[in-house]
Amino acid sequence: MWIPRIIEARLLNSVATRPAIVLTGARQTGKTSTLRRLFGNYNFVSLDLPTEAELAEKEPQNFFNRHPLPLIVDEVQYAPNIFRHLKSIIDENRNEYGRILLTGSQKFNLMKGVSESLAGRCDVITLETLSLAEIQSTLPKLDLLTVILRGGFPELYANLEIDVVSFYNSYLATYLERDVRALTMVGSLRDFERFVRACALRSGNLLNKAELARDIGIAPSTANQWLSVLEASGQVILLEPWFSNKSKSLVKSPKIYFADSGLLCSLLNIRNQTELINYPAIGAIWETFVFAQLRQREQMAGRKNSLFFYRDRVREVDFVISAAGELSLFDAKWTELPDNRDAANLIYTKNILSDEQVIGGGIICRTPVGVLLIDNFRAISINEIFN
Repeated sequence: MWIPRIIEARLLNSVATRPAIVLTGARQTGKTSTLRRLFGNYNFVSLDLPTEAELAEKEPQNFFNRHPLPLIVDEVQYAPNIFRHLKSIIDENRNEYGRILLTGSQKFNLMKGVSESLAGRCDVITLETLSLAEIQSTLPKLDLLTVILRGGFPELYANLEIDVVSFYNSYLATYLERDVRALTMVGSLRDFERFVRACALRSGNLLNKAELARDIGIAPSTANQWLSVLEASGQVILLEPWFSNKSKSLVKSPKIYFADSGLLCSLLNIRNQTELINYPAIGAIWETFVFAQLRQREQMAGRKNSLFFYRDRVREVDFVISAAGELSLFDAKWTELPDNRDAANLIYTKNILSDEQVIGGGIICRTPVGVLLIDNFRAISINEIFN
C-alpha cells in the first residue's frame, strides 16, 4: 500500500526548477521509496553498499560513468568527497534541472558537504514520518489512538499486521548500531540508549541538560554531544522559545520533543491503548504528536523557523506560529471538551504580546468538531490542522 506524501508536490516543483535535490530525514521515513516512485525513470544507486561508497569517495568520475544522470544517490553521506565532484557536474550545465537527487539520514556529514560544495545549487527538503492527514487520506477508518501508538513510519501502514513492539525494538537497535556508531561521538551504546530513554521521559518539556546529564551519570559536554547526535539523525527536535521585546523574564531554554509519537511510546514502554490512556504524562505525548502535525503544516506552507513556544515565570503557551508579521497561539490538550477556562494561557499571552499582531489560535484537542471559545480562540480538532 502506498500512502501519498504531502511533500510530493514540492519535490516535483523542485526537480523542475533546481539543479539538485537533497532529501533528508530520519531512517525509514520513506525518502528512497518516495523518490523512486516519483522518478522511476532515474538511475539509482545506494551508498549503503560499501563497494559503491568506496568508488564514489575515491573515484567519483568512474562512479558517474558507471551511474549516468539523471541519478538518485541514496545515503550520500557515506561518500563526503562526492560533493565536490557534484559541484563540477552541476556547474557544467547549470540550467539543466533535476538531474541529481540525493538522500541522507545523517545531517552532520550530509549538510557539511552540501554547505561547502552545493550551496545555492540544491534544494534541501526534510521528509518527516507520516502525518495524521496522510495516514487518514488512505486509511480513514484508523482511529487516533492507533495512529499515536504506531507513529508515522510508512512501513507500519504498508502492512498493518507488523508487530509494532518488534518494529521499534529493531529500529532502535539498527539506529544504535548504524547511525550512532557512524557519527563516532558515542563511546558506550548502553549509556547512549539510557540517554535516549531519559530524553523520551522529557519529551514535551523544557530541556535541562545538566539534570539530564546527572540522571545518566555523564558529563554535561557529553550530554550536549549526544543531543546533537539525536538532532542530526532526526530523532528529536529542539523547539526554541519566542522572545518578545516587551517581556523581560522569558525562559531561554528550548523544549525537547521526539520527532515521532510511535517511537516515543515504544521508549516509554507503552504497548496498547489502555496503557496510553492511563499513562500519567499522556498530555506530553499528545503535545509531542501535535507538534509533529504542526511541523508538517508549516513545511507544507513553505515556512521555516516559524514555530516556537512561549513561556515566562507565570504562564506557557505550547506553540507560537510566526508568519508574515502575525502570531497564532496554540495549546495542546488531551481533552475532548475544552472550555473557556482552557484558553486562559492563550488570553494571558495575547495580552502580554500586545505589541505583536496576535490573530488567533486555539486549543488543539480531541474534540470531534471545532468550536469557538473566547477572544477569537477556538477548540480545534487535530484533523483540522491541515485545513
